[in-house]
Amino acid sequence: MNKFPMTVSGEASLRQELEHLKRVERPRISEAIAEARAHGDLKENAEYHAAREQQSFNEGRIMEIEGKLGNAQVIDVTAIPRTGKVIFGTTIDLLNVATNETVTYRIVGEDEADVKKNLISIGSPIARALIGKEEGDIVVVRAPGGDIEYEIDQVQHV
Repeated sequence: MNKFPMTVSGEASLRQELEHLKRVERPRISEAIAEARAHGDLKENAEYHAAREQQSFNEGRIMEIEGKLGNAQVIDVTAIPRTGKVIFGTTIDLLNVATNETVTYRIVGEDEADVKKNLISIGSPIARALIGKEEGDIVVVRAPGGDIEYEIDQVQHV
């Protein structure tokens, strides 16, 4: 089975969500089901059906997270020697050659990506263009709005 890269913080976040689902949500949903059962006829009991649906969603999410954690290859970028090369987990400062604007991205796993927080997926066009390049290199990113030229200003292992 294929391993999927994940940062240390991404793994911690998934483990925290898993703990919450198991220790908080599961008992809460069980109580809601028991309470709805006490109301009588289950065929026409909307509370019961809603609680069962929540239970199904919760258990599905637990299985999904456990599967992701089981197939994760956790990479601690701070333990990797700094070479100036862009690798998974690094934080990269890019200079847009055309506009002279600077943007910072961190390359993370698929589940951790959040563009609003400048966390880009390893499978994104920007990350694919950057991987393996070094500080000072010019990179052309093929974006839906057209090609964008970036200069890699700095690569950080944070």
